[in-house]
Formats: sequence, C-alpha cells, structure tokens
Amino acid sequence: MRSGDRLSVACGMMRGVTGRLMLLDTASLYFRAYFGVPESVRAPDGTPVNAVRGLLDFIDRLVKDHRPDALVACMDADWRPQWRVELIPSYKAHRVAEEHAAGPDEEEVPDTLSPQVPVIEAVLDAVGIARVGVAGYEADDVIGTFTARAEGPVDIVTGDRDLYQLVDDTRGVRVLYPLKGVGTLQLTDEAVLRAKYGVDGKGYADLALLRGDPSDGLPGVPGVGEKTAAKLLTEYGDLAGILAAVEDRRSKLTPTQRRRLDEARPYLAVAPKVVRVADDVPLPEVSTALPRAPRDPAALEALAARWGLGGSLERLLTTLGA
Repeated sequence: MRSGDRLSVACGMMRGVTGRLMLLDTASLYFRAYFGVPESVRAPDGTPVNAVRGLLDFIDRLVKDHRPDALVACMDADWRPQWRVELIPSYKAHRVAEEHAAGPDEEEVPDTLSPQVPVIEAVLDAVGIARVGVAGYEADDVIGTFTARAEGPVDIVTGDRDLYQLVDDTRGVRVLYPLKGVGTLQLTDEAVLRAKYGVDGKGYADLALLRGDPSDGLPGVPGVGEKTAAKLLTEYGDLAGILAAVEDRRSKLTPTQRRRLDEARPYLAVAPKVVRVADDVPLPEVSTALPRAPRDPAALEALAARWGLGGSLERLLTTLGA
C-alpha cells in the first residue's frame, strides 16, 4: 500500500488520493450482470455464477477503459435504512421480501442471485479491491461520502439515476451510467443533465423528490411530473424557492400547482433527507489503491477453482497488473 492511500476516520478526510477515484454501485452492477449474462454460466458443480463472472468482466472493462487510480466497491449494508423508513414509510416497501425487527429487512432478490453475493464479496476481498458497506446506510450514502472527501476527480459507476445528484463539473465528478453492459456508458456531466432534465447535479435531488419515484416508493407531489418539476426549478431555483413561491401570491404558480404543493408540505418537509445521499457516513479505514496483484493469492486460487471463474478472473488480474 502506498503512503497516504488510506481513509482517516479521525480527520474524516481521504489523503493522498488525488488521481481519479472510481466508485462502484456494486449491487446495481451485479444485478445488471445477473440479468445480462445467461444463467447457463455455471460453476463446476452446476451452481449459476453469471452475476459473479459478469461483474468481474464489468470491472475489467471499466479499469481498461477509464484507468482509475483508486477503486472502491460500495455495498448496501442496509438497502432500506430505518431512518429513511421513519420519514417515508413507503420507502422501498414494495421490495421487502421479509421484515426483520432486529435488523435490516430482507430485499426481494432472485433465488439464483442471492447465493452469488457472498462469492462476489469473497472474490473482491481476495483480489484486493476495497469493499465498503456501513451499517445503517445504503451504497449510495457510501458513494456520497467518498465523493465528498475525494481530492481529485471521481467516476461513479451506477445504473441508479439517484446518484446524478452528485454530478459536479467543478470537482470533476461524473456518473458513468451503463446503457448496454458497461461497454456503452453514458458519461453524465452537468451538460447531459441540463439537456435531459433541465437541472444540474445539485438540482437533480429536488427534481427527483418533486417528481417522485415509484421504484423507490417515493410518492412525489401529485400532478408534478418530470417536466413540471424542471420548469418549477428553473423558475424558482430550488425546493426552498418553490415553497416560498407558494406563499407569494404574486408568483406565477397556477392555482392548482399552489394547492398541490401546499398540500404536499408534510412530504416535502422530510423528502429531502430521504432522497439526498448522505455525505457524512462513518467510513472505515480502507486502502483505495487499485490493486496490482491479488491480496490473497491462495484464497483467490481456491475461489477460482471452486466457482469456475476462468477467463473472467484471469482477464481482470491481467488488466490490474498491466
């Protein structure tokens, strides 16, 4: 490990990583791998490993194409944090497979994907790719905190548009959004956001909470879709400006918009905390340096044989060592 390539909990800063940091929304990527790679890709004992091998191929391609100096696989230690549910009970409620009073609820995941997740974690650890999840937080929050503390440019790889809120041209923060696998990525900067949504990165969270998102159980403001939300933000700047316009009878809000926004005040009071990713997660001390050689060669060899990781793992190791 190179000097300085550690995250200090005490000072809350990432020191020494001034090159390009790549942050993986790992679950988003292995879900895409699972659905994009045939289930006929199996281990010697017949167990599907399509998500495992697909994710390794994704990482190989990302490192080849974008050459990050540091890499972190960010994990969902809690995919539905209780503090978000307390604010908006419908948050991701439709995706709960089983509730657990003493810990995180169990997410509905395909039967043949769940057993592959521990294999993915073990392989990442043996390769030496930093893997970070923090109890009580989603991967988005881990990504948000790493991004806030980074000293150099950041590439966030995700299929989740929620992370568009972190895009920041002045800091070199962009989202690499997979359109087809990871070979075809939308390099999302502020120009892309303005062209597509009419807002910049900071405005995207306000747009998302106004519009709502059924996939996350966020109701939004009734009658306010994406285009209307963008127009309101263009006119009034941000959520606070929109709410001030509700109070100002001279504003250009239509009577229906004024009424709907006024009725949605209880939701709008809590939605920002739910929708905006955290940037103050207590991250563990971890090396973010891109590994040049496996951290645990013996464990990796055993994993490769047990799960038949073959060319996917070999290609990744060759790329990392180049």
